Amino acid sequence: MAMISRKGFRFSSYEAPEQTPFEKLFEIFQELITHTSGDVDEALDWLRELDEEYELTDDEYTIDDFIEDLKAKGYLREEFEDGGGEGEGQEGEEGDGDGNGTLSITAKMERIIRKRALDQIFGKLKRSGNGNHKTGKSGRGDEHTGEFREYRYGDGLEHISMTESLKNAQINHGMDSFSLDENDLVVEDTQHKAQMSTVLMIDISHSMILYGEDRITPAKKVAMALAELITTRYPKDTLDILVFGNDAWPIAIKELPYLKVGPYHTNTVAGLQLAMDMLRRKRNTNKQIFMITDGKPSCLRMPDGTYYKNSVGLDDFIVEKCYNMARMARKLHIPITTFMIAQDPYLMRFVRQFTEANKGKALFTGLQGLGEMIFEDYEQNRRKRLRG
Repeated sequence: MAMISRKGFRFSSYEAPEQTPFEKLFEIFQELITHTSGDVDEALDWLRELDEEYELTDDEYTIDDFIEDLKAKGYLREEFEDGGGEGEGQEGEEGDGDGNGTLSITAKMERIIRKRALDQIFGKLKRSGNGNHKTGKSGRGDEHTGEFREYRYGDGLEHISMTESLKNAQINHGMDSFSLDENDLVVEDTQHKAQMSTVLMIDISHSMILYGEDRITPAKKVAMALAELITTRYPKDTLDILVFGNDAWPIAIKELPYLKVGPYHTNTVAGLQLAMDMLRRKRNTNKQIFMITDGKPSCLRMPDGTYYKNSVGLDDFIVEKCYNMARMARKLHIPITTFMIAQDPYLMRFVRQFTEANKGKALFTGLQGLGEMIFEDYEQNRRKRLRG
C-alpha cells in the first residue's frame, strides 16, 4: 500500500541575517544621527554609551575601527583647523594622526538617511519606470489603457488602432468590396498622467520637543521619506519644504537631517503665505499643501516688522488670519491637509474649522503612523485631476 505523503509547514525559530560588525553599528548610527540632527560627535557619544551597556563591539572591532570605516566608505568627512580635510568618498590623509579633526556627515550619508527613512515609513517601494500618476480619467491623454472605443472628432491619428479598425471594416463591409470609413475607426483609450506640486510645512516651534516627547524627529523622517519617494518614484512631481516658527523659510532637502526646533512661537500664517507663493510659481495644475503641526497658531508678523504673540488659548485675531489664509488657498484651488499630532480638544476644533474654510482635510494622528497617513494621502491625491 502506497504511503500517503503529507504536506505542511515546518516552523523554526527566527534567525536574523548575518551582519558584519560594521553593518550592525551602521544601522544604529543612522538612527542616532537622525535624532541628533546631524551632530556626529553627539551621535558617537551615544553609540559609545550603548556599546558600554550592550557590548556592541569587541577587541577585534572597536568604535574607533567603525569611525575609520565610516570615513573610508565616504560617510563621514573630517576637517582640521588649518582647512585641510578628507574629501567625500576618499580616504585622504589623516592629518597629524591625532584624530582631533571635526567630523561631519557627507552628501552620501545624507542620501542614505533619506533612503532609510523611506524604507522605515513607506516600506520597500519599487521604483516605477516613468514616475507618473494616473488620474483615473480616460480621454486624450498620454498613457495607453488597453481599452478601445469609437473614433471621435479631434482624436489624434497616432491613437487610432489600425488592427482593430481594419477588423471593423472587414466585418462592416465584407471582404469582396473592402472600404474603410470614419465609422470603422477604433481608438485605443488613454489616461492623463497627473503631476503634483507639493509644499510640506513643518512646525519647528518649541512645543515640538516639549513634555518629554520628541516630535520633530518623526516629522523630519516623514519629510526625508517623502522627498526620497518623489525624487525616485515620481520625478516629474515637485516637493518644496518649508519650516515655520516666528517666521517661515524654505529649506533644501539636503538640510533635513540637520533640522532642529528653536525657541519659536507658531506663525502658521507666515508658513501658509510662503507655501502659496511657492505654488503660484508652479505650472502644474495639481497643487497641495501638507502641514505637520502640534500646536496652536500663536504668532503674527505685523506690517511694521514687530511680532504679535499670544500663547494663552486661541487668540481670535491670530485665528481669523489663519481662516483667511485657508479661504485664500481654496480660491487658488490649493487644498491643505493638516496632520495634527496634538490631541487637545480646543485645538482639534480649531483645525476642523480651518479645514472647513479651505475645504481640505484634517488627519488627527499621533507620531505613530504619521508617515503612513501622509503616504496614503499623497497617493490618493495623485489620482485626482484638480481644476486649474
